[in-house]
Amino acid sequence: MQTKKSFPVRAALAGWLAAMLVTAASAAETVKVGVLHSLSGTMAISETSLKDVLLFTFDEINQAGGIKAGGKSYLIEPVVVDPASDWPLFAEKAEELLVKNRVAVVFGCWTSVSRKFVLPVFERQNGLLFYPVQYEGEELSRNIFYTAEAVNQQAIPAVDYMLEEGRKKFYLLGSDYVYPRTTNKILKQYLKMKGIPDADVVEIYTPFGHTDYQTIVSEIKRFSAGGSACVISTLNGDTNVPFFKEFANAGLTSENCPVVSFSISEDEFRGLPAKDLIGHLGCWTYFMSLDTPENKKFVADFKKWLQTAPTGVERNGRVTCSPMNLSRMGVYLWKQAVEKAGSFEVDKVREAMYGQTFKGPAGEVKMQPNHHLVNNVYIGETLANGQFKVIQSFTGVAGEPFSEKFLK
Repeated sequence: MQTKKSFPVRAALAGWLAAMLVTAASAAETVKVGVLHSLSGTMAISETSLKDVLLFTFDEINQAGGIKAGGKSYLIEPVVVDPASDWPLFAEKAEELLVKNRVAVVFGCWTSVSRKFVLPVFERQNGLLFYPVQYEGEELSRNIFYTAEAVNQQAIPAVDYMLEEGRKKFYLLGSDYVYPRTTNKILKQYLKMKGIPDADVVEIYTPFGHTDYQTIVSEIKRFSAGGSACVISTLNGDTNVPFFKEFANAGLTSENCPVVSFSISEDEFRGLPAKDLIGHLGCWTYFMSLDTPENKKFVADFKKWLQTAPTGVERNGRVTCSPMNLSRMGVYLWKQAVEKAGSFEVDKVREAMYGQTFKGPAGEVKMQPNHHLVNNVYIGETLANGQFKVIQSFTGVAGEPFSEKFLK
């Protein structure tokens, strides 16, 4: 039985423990880590949440004691910059992070054009970038780890699903930059291999921020009039809002012409007319609706963190999505590699990254020597609440950056 005297003792012990934790935290050194995401401009609708989840992950690691390297503990000190959806500015900010701020690693970029702009900076400065967003492949840099979905982990499984569902006509609609154009070039080759004639494949691009989709949607309606057609969308950013509104206004639905999007996740749904997307499809390596212990903890912990998040972080109505999950896992893989290497030196961390595994919310991932992950892939159908219902999954798909390896 506890006595009344035990309470002062427990209180004193708790006070001592708190003091020790404060002392330990103050004794820990810090390591600067760069965050390179657009917080303004057309891509802010997608990239702001990646900044948020990175800050959450850094806090998560710091509260658990930080990073252990070389016999010392290091707390992560984030350095956040805003390249403002301006591709040349991405390169300037990357140089600033690596040279002026001397960060140990950078987590960032969304569009492939932004990645292409910063790639020579990271190679010249021998910096390290973790890239968390689906992309077109055909690239491999020793200074970039691509935690994102490669074409064979998103576009190919999605097209296979459409073919299995009896779709025989494909309208390829994308934003006008490297990711959609290269992905669609690969998909056109793949569809030809699958027996789809060129006449049944249409390829159209619009600028970032495009708002007038009346003509394009009219063309899609004519294209799909005979049935068995679908849209493969690589539209990025806020241009998805006017497209799907026009699509719905024209009487097109997921039944008469399904759209499978590669750049719309749960996070984008917060700014989209969700009712207009019901039944349309997404293909990612993670969905918020996945029923795993790791995912339940991730979602709950992120929402709890939001309540005390730094000023400027939106707190209400937040969700998680695949790029957010891949951003977080990239941080943990880097942390593990640093601790294995016992150093923040890029060359040592790079070697230690190969073979690193992490059991994340969507299952275990593994980093390959080709700088891409082995990951699970999920196809989901959109619901009215802005979530996805998983309708097909693929286990342990090894990311492959070069299409010549799977276009056979």
